[in-house]
Amino acid sequence: MPRGDGITIKSLSPTKHVLRWREGGRGSQEHWLTVNKSYEEVVVIKNQKLASMGKIAYNPETLSKLRDSYLKYCEHQKSHYDKKLLSKAILDKFGDIPPASLNIMAMEQYQTELLAKYKVATVNRYFACLKHMISKAVDWRMADESVLRDVRKIKCLKENNRRLRYLSKEEAEALLKCCRESQAAAYLYPIVQLALNTGMRQGEILSLRWDNVDMKAGYIHVVDTKNGERRSIPINDTLRAAFKPIPVKIDGGRVFDTQLAGDSFHTALRRAGIRNFKFHDLRHTFASWLAMGGCDLTTLKELLGHKSIAMTLRYAHLSGEHKKQAVKILDAPCVVCVVEKTSEAQ
Repeated sequence: MPRGDGITIKSLSPTKHVLRWREGGRGSQEHWLTVNKSYEEVVVIKNQKLASMGKIAYNPETLSKLRDSYLKYCEHQKSHYDKKLLSKAILDKFGDIPPASLNIMAMEQYQTELLAKYKVATVNRYFACLKHMISKAVDWRMADESVLRDVRKIKCLKENNRRLRYLSKEEAEALLKCCRESQAAAYLYPIVQLALNTGMRQGEILSLRWDNVDMKAGYIHVVDTKNGERRSIPINDTLRAAFKPIPVKIDGGRVFDTQLAGDSFHTALRRAGIRNFKFHDLRHTFASWLAMGGCDLTTLKELLGHKSIAMTLRYAHLSGEHKKQAVKILDAPCVVCVVEKTSEAQ
């Protein structure tokens, strides 16, 4: 089926559909045909009409076949595992139906169901996955364009991304102490120190290789980044000390052989008495401490690997003391005033 074969199927219910087409091309009269039949029966009617117009028959696929093709398409993407889980949940919800059987009411009801269980950001990830799957289905001639128009009508929910939780110095000391005393101390302690002193994301830390750690020059080169752009972060004395006990791999392999066990990190948080905190908040802690210490936002942007300064501005309000020091420049005697007073004295 070439994309845009001229006849679209609009599903009003499992047993009621509308066929829409123009026989004379753009600008000609539009034809509508309401059919009270199953989707499979409607496809037969559509193909009969296409044949009478001298066009190729429409051969739709089901969601399971679409999912298989979609996962193969994105198997090398970083988000492959997430998309695997999201697409499975979507298939479990709607069943192995043709994409054209999806309708706005069913999708909006699904959105409401998800909101009862998950946060807005998570619900948006489900529908971003669904929209992308349908978009690729149309590209691959597996679904009709009308389905894509319908799924795009499901609006993305407004997210609140202003959460900014960071540790105080006292909380950080308590957390590090509990990490050192943990059964997983051999990797948990240096991982947390790495996050606190570089602002690296969890995925960046766990994929870090010795090839990208230059102790002599004092830099960590972050290659496997979220936005695809590499960045270099200086190694401070605290981090250098944390790296010492870790055996260096001659082949330049991964610094940490293990995946971070969430239980060990959460246990350390609990023992330290720290609540409402996630691993990603260690990155916020790094940025917040630098902002409060007077680091300019441009440098902070480069260290965090943000593509735009707008993302870094969330930390701007924390640099109040730095702003106070900046305006104190105005307290210094004006050079022109000094010259004028000297001239008057003479």
